[in-house]
Amino acid sequence: MTKKANAPKANSARVKPEVVAPTPKAPGFSLFKLLDKYTNVDALFEEGVPLKYLPHVLFITGITLFYIGNTHYAEKTIRRIDKIKVETEDLRADYTTLKSDYMEASKQSEVARNVAPLGLIESSSPPYQVIVPADEY
Repeated sequence: MTKKANAPKANSARVKPEVVAPTPKAPGFSLFKLLDKYTNVDALFEEGVPLKYLPHVLFITGITLFYIGNTHYAEKTIRRIDKIKVETEDLRADYTTLKSDYMEASKQSEVARNVAPLGLIESSSPPYQVIVPADEY
């Protein structure tokens, strides 16, 4: 197999491919065709941008931005409230547990049992009141 030498390139006219005209589509429903048919937006912009509507458009835009921001703020607040509710329930459960432990530990029998290793014993005689005459102090 031997290679043939390529012919030298020469300037030649390019052949343009024929442009095939698109086939018309069957008429169907299109939202944009409907809007274009019933609204004449092009007439508004024939002489430039209509500045007489600008304050109204800016006002509506401001109200829309405020509404969107308010919605985001409300959702964030609701999430924070739910988180705090969960924390409050956990703290309430801890408080109840600690309170019952404290009530149990403060019983007279529990106190006597806990101080017995220290050598302290429960008094069997009732307490008495010391009366000091007024002229002694």
